[in-house]
Amino acid sequence: MTSGTRGEPAALPSVEVMTVIEAHGLVKRYGRTTALAGVDLRVEEGEILGILGPNSAGKTTAVECIGGLRTPDEGEVRVLGLDPRRDRSRLRPVVGVQLQEAMLPDDLEVGEALALYRSFYREGADVDRLLADVGLTKKWGKRFKELSGGQAQRLSLALALVGRPRIALLDELTTGLDPRGRRDIWQVVERLREDGTTVVLVSHFMEEVERLCDRVVLVDGGRVIADDTPAGLVAGATTPGARAEGATLEDAYLALTGQAPEPPDLEDLEETRR
Repeated sequence: MTSGTRGEPAALPSVEVMTVIEAHGLVKRYGRTTALAGVDLRVEEGEILGILGPNSAGKTTAVECIGGLRTPDEGEVRVLGLDPRRDRSRLRPVVGVQLQEAMLPDDLEVGEALALYRSFYREGADVDRLLADVGLTKKWGKRFKELSGGQAQRLSLALALVGRPRIALLDELTTGLDPRGRRDIWQVVERLREDGTTVVLVSHFMEEVERLCDRVVLVDGGRVIADDTPAGLVAGATTPGARAEGATLEDAYLALTGQAPEPPDLEDLEETRR
């Protein structure tokens, strides 16, 4: 989740930055396991970049390195021209992070959490409007431990956006949401696009990526194996005959990785906590 610091943040670089995120040669190891094996990424200002890939492909690790939550063993990351670890205090007010699993004190109420996070910023989102956007208005006084998995995911998104960040890193945005809730959250992301917010979206939902993302990076085995628009991935990974018959992003994913996207758990669809 995002967090912030009280008071006036240090000034960000005054030069106009078109590429807001750059990662070169990222390598991250956990013991004998290599999660990232030389990943290069770039994200343009105002773009929604989708990151797809099988489980354990390195998607979350890459996002955590971009967000300054992990330090790569090799390579470098620049966010708005700054190092996300060394310059964390300068980036915190303008980068919102929503992780796969929300972690808050069990007895903290939804409204208390939003009010607390909002207090970290001189200018931020309207809390009541944000709660309505993510479908939690009726949960204002509910304690965190009482939330379902889907509700906790909604709260995590609200906390990531409460500072009206310039960049939003969203990891498995709609896991735990039913189809109606998923589409409600998609509308929130579409409004971020309209506001010019840059979004990095990790997802397993092909429909979500096709609807929201300007460009898709496909990661497998800790490496980027494809980087194109959703339509470009479909066109490049399928035969002309298959395209004529209505090939989808899922078809392209299967062709490029050799496996089908992992479906969400039934528990997720019922919005229950894992």
